[in-house]
Amino acid sequence: MQHEGKVRPRRGRAWLTLSALSMALATAAPTGVAATAGSNPIIRDKFTADPAPLVVGDTLYLYVGHDEAQRDEMFNMREWLVYSTTDMRTWTSHAPIMNVKDFKWAKADAWASQTIEKNGKFYFYAAVEHDASNPGKAIAVAVSDKPTGPFVDARGSALVTNKMTPKGTHSWEDIDPTVFTDDDGTTWLAWGNRQCYLAKLKPNMVELDGPIQEITPPHFEEGPWLHKRGGLYYLTYASLDRTTQRDEHVSYSTAPSITGPWTYRGQLTGSGKYSFTIHPGIVQFKDNWYLFLHNATLAIGDMNGAIGRRAVTVEHLQYNADGTMKPVVQTEAGVTAPPP
Repeated sequence: MQHEGKVRPRRGRAWLTLSALSMALATAAPTGVAATAGSNPIIRDKFTADPAPLVVGDTLYLYVGHDEAQRDEMFNMREWLVYSTTDMRTWTSHAPIMNVKDFKWAKADAWASQTIEKNGKFYFYAAVEHDASNPGKAIAVAVSDKPTGPFVDARGSALVTNKMTPKGTHSWEDIDPTVFTDDDGTTWLAWGNRQCYLAKLKPNMVELDGPIQEITPPHFEEGPWLHKRGGLYYLTYASLDRTTQRDEHVSYSTAPSITGPWTYRGQLTGSGKYSFTIHPGIVQFKDNWYLFLHNATLAIGDMNGAIGRRAVTVEHLQYNADGTMKPVVQTEAGVTAPPP
């Protein structure tokens, strides 16, 4: 989801140069106020990123991070937001569900998140920056009786900390949690940057149940998303081939079991327009499948899109007969146009 610093660290991130960033700031296209309802970007009142959809009954809830970067600031994210729709055209804004300060042990960075329903409650998993007692990125978990909150810290401490994944060579590898409940009721958590990790959750949803496994697929950068269709498991993620690409794309792997073996299936879609980062979220809603992403095409007032001012989008998602996903072309029309 996020990236620290303006140059690429030794094991870190392929950053836009300052000149490329300036170009993105200059060319991000303003979005007209008369745009068709439901066209991309779907959220226009704020800069938003890292979409995570959740279906509850006949409503789709979309959890996002709130980009508040000013001018050439890289990232400034302090709260998480939720929007809802019943028709994929009109989106309703709800009150912010949490601020990073609601986790007393965290000091900054309301990064990528996902919410899941289980046992009549809603569990919210998010990446934050831990305080000095456990330096580095960490994964938090909060709980609510309603999908729109209010959410409260479910543990009073981090679920995953940097020291629990010692293989990583940088402090921001424990980010971008995705949660998935299998048909047998077991819930799994995956996350990571450069390495992708998987762990089972206990039935209480706030503790790991067993060891952390590594399931890193080819070109994995960050932003994993787990889902299942039929008997096939999907791991979709932000990918970066550092030999040929300068911006993140979306790739995926499939497996007959949540623990693998995973088979790389290639690229699902390209980079988000004007954006270095991208973050997939996949869901079935009212018999249709959707792929949520973000780009940086939105302008609000005199603020253009940029690496730290992104905009959530959505596209139709379709499958081949063998279960592989059909490549997705990102469009301005999005789901207002019929599936290709």
